[in-house]
Amino acid sequence: MRKPLILLSTFLMAMTFCADGSAKGRQSVIEKEPLEIVDGKFTPEIMLRLGRVSDPQLSPDGKKILYGVTYTSIEENRSVRQLYVMNADGTGNRQITHFNSSANNARWYGDGSTILYLRDGQIWSMKADGKGARQVSDIPGGISEFKLSPDQTKVMYIAQVQYATKPTDLYPDLPKSSGREIDDLMYRHWDCFVETIPHTFVADVTRSGNSLKVAPGKDIIEGTKFELPTLPFGGLEQLSWSPDGQWIAYACRKLTGKEYAFSTNTDIYLYNVADGTCENLTEGMNGYDTDPVFSPDGKSIAWLSMERAGFEADRTRLFVIDLASREKKELTVGFDHGAMSPVWKADGSGLYFNALTFALQAIYSVDLEGNITRITPDDLWFDFGGVTEMGTDRLLTTCQSMSRPDEIVAVSLADGSFTYLTHENDDIYARLAQETYELRWVPTTDGLKMLTWVVYPAGFDSTKVYPTMLFCTGGPQQCLSQSWSTRWNFKLMAAQGYIVILPNRRGTMSFGQKWCDDVSQDYAGQCIDDYMSAVYEMKQEPYVGKMGASGASFGGYSIYYLAGAHPDDFDAFLAHAGIFNQEQMYMMTEEMWFPYWENGGAPWDLEKPAARRHYVNSPHKLIRNWKTPIMVTHGEMDYRVPVEQGMAAFNAAQMMGVPSRMLLFPEENHWILRPQNAVHWQRDFFAWFDQWLKD
Repeated sequence: MRKPLILLSTFLMAMTFCADGSAKGRQSVIEKEPLEIVDGKFTPEIMLRLGRVSDPQLSPDGKKILYGVTYTSIEENRSVRQLYVMNADGTGNRQITHFNSSANNARWYGDGSTILYLRDGQIWSMKADGKGARQVSDIPGGISEFKLSPDQTKVMYIAQVQYATKPTDLYPDLPKSSGREIDDLMYRHWDCFVETIPHTFVADVTRSGNSLKVAPGKDIIEGTKFELPTLPFGGLEQLSWSPDGQWIAYACRKLTGKEYAFSTNTDIYLYNVADGTCENLTEGMNGYDTDPVFSPDGKSIAWLSMERAGFEADRTRLFVIDLASREKKELTVGFDHGAMSPVWKADGSGLYFNALTFALQAIYSVDLEGNITRITPDDLWFDFGGVTEMGTDRLLTTCQSMSRPDEIVAVSLADGSFTYLTHENDDIYARLAQETYELRWVPTTDGLKMLTWVVYPAGFDSTKVYPTMLFCTGGPQQCLSQSWSTRWNFKLMAAQGYIVILPNRRGTMSFGQKWCDDVSQDYAGQCIDDYMSAVYEMKQEPYVGKMGASGASFGGYSIYYLAGAHPDDFDAFLAHAGIFNQEQMYMMTEEMWFPYWENGGAPWDLEKPAARRHYVNSPHKLIRNWKTPIMVTHGEMDYRVPVEQGMAAFNAAQMMGVPSRMLLFPEENHWILRPQNAVHWQRDFFAWFDQWLKD
């Protein structure tokens, strides 16, 4: 199931540190180390140990770039993010931290001679060369993210506040009671029971000589039970400082309980830092309104908006509001793709944004009249991230592909070409055998064409026969673009000798809103036909051998449904965190607006044709047809698709005598994130398919 506010998921392992930064229970420094590669083969262990580059920050004078690289120790079962600085042309690259815990959210301070960063829940400062590290905040309970005001005299930060009633609040004489008193919905979310929620605070940054201090700040929504930013994935991209630091624009869903569970109505609010007054700027716009950004002159705010209430995958429009007149204007009228990551141009003449367009995440610009220009061309098979201007002719960003994780690049505004500024994993890739990629347009059963990526193993020989894997993506409104993942890694699948089929079936984003809409309330319809169109076309190729299929979340639903509807077309299945019983799922998930929209209503709304059709076609209704070997994997802390869905599917397979296996992770959520669990999952994944697909 897709979430619109994210883009990026990060796994953080908490530690307790003393005031001087020394660890209680010292852990080792984790940084780049030599990797052993045998016969050029890419393995799960190599994948997890690749450096993951992120968050480039241009220095105030435009001459330096600060960024981080995350390194993973499988032995220690954790990751640490180290900081680097390089010249703006990519030269002079050097690592400036050698920490045993992650340095996140690093930002230039002042004239660029100082860097602020987040470590172990507090803000720290150091010189630009990495020396002189000093803790500058002592916020009770710690913080998860911070953002400096433009004049750097204030900082906003995210901290947790109590939400749920504790047993001792009711019965002080029962300090060992662990009972949870629940009388409304949204008592759990994503992977935790909602006992605390995030609020945003504003604090002063004081300076005395060379010393900085950030004292505990003011909660800007104090006394409310609203989230700021919105759970489970929102961050400070949902808040923006005005250029003069006197105002904050923020996105918030000011609802709780059952109302919250059934609503996607976040609004954009304008908050006065001096007196705490607040105004809703998007009253009456009932879908998601997110990512507000002040213009350079402070006279306008741009933001992203979905029109339809209760639908998380509506087209994301780019709006601007004039703060003097309160006039709103959409800048992306006629643009049939969703905008993301808006950034104002320095001169205020328009904005840059990203958009998924025909399975590629591209960079665009738009002026204030709504004239849109694509910057990165469609023959570059890469996904580009959010941008920062580098002078007048280049953009600083990141790019990735199915073959490689992010590197920092400079993109030319003249022709969209790019230059690599970092080369974090070049030395590793020089020793790896390289797979090949193909783009096919597959005819569908309703007379359209579907963009399908096909990945071939290194050294592919069309005279040989290869085991083949259909991948069913989640969401259901996601996109199989040129993105990199350590969970579903297509390079890794190809490296184990598999041909990988990646259909952008009905419901995937980037092919226009109608294509995206056509999966809702029709999970068992055209979407499944699209999968089979890709399968049948590829089966005509003489080099395609036994066929397996795998997927997660809605992709897991697809696996369970294919197991009942097309058991003879596949030789093995694997479903991770999949939806098996739609009726049970409706009453066990947490964000209720999702199944209400997608399913066409509740299981008891049988007078609604869409709801009746949806529940009749639940995968568990086809269990009598199951005969293909199937493996089920699930995280026990998954509250989006609760673990009982996986258990029910496995139990049913066992009772039907279907060869089956189940792998559960007690500490994992909808994703498998801990390094050793991830390796375990990958090893079992390939062992299962090797057993059934390889002779």
